[in-house]
Amino acid sequence: MINFNYLRVSTTKGAVDAIVRDSAAQWIAGGTNLIDLMKKGVMSPQKLVDINNLPLKEIKKEGNKLVIGALALNSAVADNELVRKEQPLLSLALQAGASAQLRNMATVGGNMMQRTRCPYFYNPDMPCNKREPGTGCGALKGFNRMHAIFGASDKCIAVHPSDMSIALVALDSTVLVSGPKGDRRIPFQNFHRLPGDLPQKDNTLERGELIVAVEIPDNKLNKNVHYLKVRDRASYAFALVSVAAAVDLQGDTIKDVRLAMGGVAHKPWRLMEAELFLKGKPASEANFREAAALAMKDAKGYGHNNFKLKLAPNTLVEALKTATGKG
Repeated sequence: MINFNYLRVSTTKGAVDAIVRDSAAQWIAGGTNLIDLMKKGVMSPQKLVDINNLPLKEIKKEGNKLVIGALALNSAVADNELVRKEQPLLSLALQAGASAQLRNMATVGGNMMQRTRCPYFYNPDMPCNKREPGTGCGALKGFNRMHAIFGASDKCIAVHPSDMSIALVALDSTVLVSGPKGDRRIPFQNFHRLPGDLPQKDNTLERGELIVAVEIPDNKLNKNVHYLKVRDRASYAFALVSVAAAVDLQGDTIKDVRLAMGGVAHKPWRLMEAELFLKGKPASEANFREAAALAMKDAKGYGHNNFKLKLAPNTLVEALKTATGKG
């Protein structure tokens, strides 16, 4: 790890100004991803701007929305009474992520900003367009068992690693940011990017924009929910495929449903076509399987990850069966 300067700030404006003034600076909060990247030489910021003193840890209701500060710890959000009551899908997704020790350090904003765990990205000796644009994608014809089946490009087939973000995209969340041009709101669906020709860009933030909070609108999706994460070991492992499922079930009829997948794309993958198909239909395995087939119509494997083409729809069906009590 290289030597670096350190600055602690106490206001959002101070945090933004520090990054705008110095192109080699990087914010740090929990540091659970950034420090690993620095140790491996993947990222080498010359200055770290500590934002932990910013007043962005609160979890509260504002009108018909639940507002979660960007510096709220993953463990605090997962255990929060409001979250567990009103948005239990988010709590389940957070509990499935990382280890208890990491959840006690990781923040909501940092979780959203974490970078892919693709081994080619983490190894500076290997080609990776995300780490060093123009060098190629080593995973494309290499070992790609963990990689994308949706939305990839010939420049990058890496996947987004967050569990929390899969729930947030399913729940129609909004990201609140503050930057040198003022404040703005970004629908969570539009926050993360597909790789396209610019795989080095993970999200749609502009330079100097800081995540300050996430808003989740009220819904009726707090009773029949499930987060199913399929992984190589029972804990501290990233998803091969995960599914966030939340259903508004009235009798045996699906009045509303939200579905998203993780471990399958460069961004949290919302399954809107499957949602539209299921609305108004009975909660049955046959309907779940038809919805899964619709969800998979654009999927593509790259060799080692072809098993995901079967695993993903089966995981979706199982998540829906569990959420609706049809398992």
